[in-house]
Amino acid sequence: MTVKLVDIAKHVGLSVSTVSRVVNGKDRVSAKTRQRVLDAIKELNYQPNAIARSLRSRSSMTIGIVVPDLSNNFFTLLTKGAGMIAKQDDYLVMLCNSEYDEQMEQEFVRLLMQKQVDGMILATVCKDPDYFRELINMDIPVVFVDNLPKVDANYDFVTIDNSKSSYVLTKHLLDLGYKDVAILTGSLHETSAVERLTGWKRAMEQYGIPVNEDFVGIGDFRLESGYALMNSMLELERRPKALLASNNFMAYGAIKAALQKGLRVPDDLYVVCFDAVDHTGLIDIKIPSMVQPAEKIGEIAATTIIKKIHGKDYRVYDNVILEPVFNTAGLLQNVPKVSG
Repeated sequence: MTVKLVDIAKHVGLSVSTVSRVVNGKDRVSAKTRQRVLDAIKELNYQPNAIARSLRSRSSMTIGIVVPDLSNNFFTLLTKGAGMIAKQDDYLVMLCNSEYDEQMEQEFVRLLMQKQVDGMILATVCKDPDYFRELINMDIPVVFVDNLPKVDANYDFVTIDNSKSSYVLTKHLLDLGYKDVAILTGSLHETSAVERLTGWKRAMEQYGIPVNEDFVGIGDFRLESGYALMNSMLELERRPKALLASNNFMAYGAIKAALQKGLRVPDDLYVVCFDAVDHTGLIDIKIPSMVQPAEKIGEIAATTIIKKIHGKDYRVYDNVILEPVFNTAGLLQNVPKVSG
């Protein structure tokens, strides 16, 4: 049988309103009375109706998170960081995985709004400006992470300096003497993909190396995309000798393609990328990598939302750009400089 507030009130001989104040954490209840009610709640195993409470308070104490790929460790760690902050303020996290599908993302956003989430963290894969304007103008705080909307409007976001990070990785390859340097990146409607391509081009131009469009692979951020793009590049008469992959999955796909062609990594194809971290020490191929502070990104995004929930000032926007860390532990020792 479902236990209601009236049952608790009868059990302790108090009014329903007094019991309700205790359940909802309100003042004007003595310590002795509060303890009597709490003891009765435990004894009768009372479970508050979260839906009814959210309708009354217009707060579900929930933060929604939509990411495109939970199999990617970056999004897993980002969610972990956001969840830690949410828990500290007694918020729950409702997590959705859009699988890089624009329609699925929008359906999840609608679902979260129906569930009356108090705020939303969104790693979007959409490209519709009207959709973004609708999100930005919602009456809950929305913080964008990873990919940012291409729209002429102010909004909250947490990201890294993608262009600078890509430039540093490319410069590492060029300083080793590589000239035939390829890049694999995601869809160019995603700002992270565009900025990483921009950083690669800036380094190549700075070193006086003409951009070879055959060495520019545009796909998505999945392993299969990296594999297919590198397979095509390895069929070229003059193939790339080094590669910047815009995330770890594209790097893994490219390495798989290279190994199947009988190439050695890094001897025949030197690979650098974003977010390739091996904590086990079991992987033979070490990949120099620019590591995003994923947990920190999630923490800042959740902190921004909770601050705005309490402050209700949604029109003052937080724009946070973090510095990634160049994973020198992934650098191969005694790598010889090459001539091309």
